[in-house]
Amino acid sequence: MIVTVTGGARSGKSSFAERWCMKHGDSGLYVATAQAFDDEMKERIALHQQQRVESGFQWSTVEEPLHLVELLHKSAKSEELAKSVVLIDCLTLWLTNVLLAAEGKPDSDQIILLEMDRLVEAVSVFQGHLVMVTNEVGSGIVPEYPLGRKYRDLAGMLNRKMAQVSDQLFLVTAGIAIELKSREYQL
Repeated sequence: MIVTVTGGARSGKSSFAERWCMKHGDSGLYVATAQAFDDEMKERIALHQQQRVESGFQWSTVEEPLHLVELLHKSAKSEELAKSVVLIDCLTLWLTNVLLAAEGKPDSDQIILLEMDRLVEAVSVFQGHLVMVTNEVGSGIVPEYPLGRKYRDLAGMLNRKMAQVSDQLFLVTAGIAIELKSREYQL
């Protein structure tokens, strides 16, 4: 089962995704894409780690800011991981990492789009429970700078692609999750 969980900042999407995993698995692999470049981010990461410990659920954590495709292929081959729920938190931080890694290269747009397509393909063939958290960034103001607008557009494209390959899509607002995929209006 492929699940995407989206919502705005501090909407409760990560908490919901963790609870979904706890309900659908005996253990989980938590794939963290964040990188701690400053003290505030280090504190956020430490808080998330502590909350997972306190949950009583058996989480293993892997920090993987860039190579999600390889990690998904590796976990698909592992019998132990095949029994776990895999939670990626979050796709938009991964996209930031990919965007910054490609910045300044002459073919940066192609690199980013290729990485997005590779991830969509890896997700679409994944066997088992995979839950992906992503931010809904297109509902706010238009970013002032070109890089911000590029990021917003790429995040929207990535979210649409993941929604297409997901079995369930949840939108979390003010801590309340609504499943959207089953309610999709078909034209």
